[in-house]
Amino acid sequence: MADPMSLYLAHPLWTWLAVGALFLAVEVMTGSSWLLWPAGSAAVTAFLAKYAGLSPSEAALVFALLTISSALLARRYLPKSWLRRTGQDINDTTARLVGRQGRAVTAFAARSGRVFVDGKEWPAELEDGEALAAGARVEVTGVAGAHLTVRGA
Repeated sequence: MADPMSLYLAHPLWTWLAVGALFLAVEVMTGSSWLLWPAGSAAVTAFLAKYAGLSPSEAALVFALLTISSALLARRYLPKSWLRRTGQDINDTTARLVGRQGRAVTAFAARSGRVFVDGKEWPAELEDGEALAAGARVEVTGVAGAHLTVRGA
């Protein structure tokens, strides 16, 4: 069996692409958006290692520099107005629901029910003690995990 260094030296392109795929797989599972930058940097490093003939230490340095610079640039150019508005991570889809309108799927009993907002059905709790019938329009006022807080719209 070949040692890892000889395998890397024989196939730097595939090694770095595998590293990028690993970062991308973890990104898909977590949805943080921050692992996109190392994934992309690993892909660029793969081609540089293969076609520019980078040594393993040079490739690691290039990968680190690309990851740091791309993450800093992304942070600099992300839409700050959206980040200020929600105060949440850009990929926090539930935080984006605040202020959206939808419809009650079921009648609310004891302040609990289900609503259809933004293409999905969510468990919800009424903000105040009013009753809502099925089909009533609602507005999302808060999010706690996967539960929405709503009021009649």
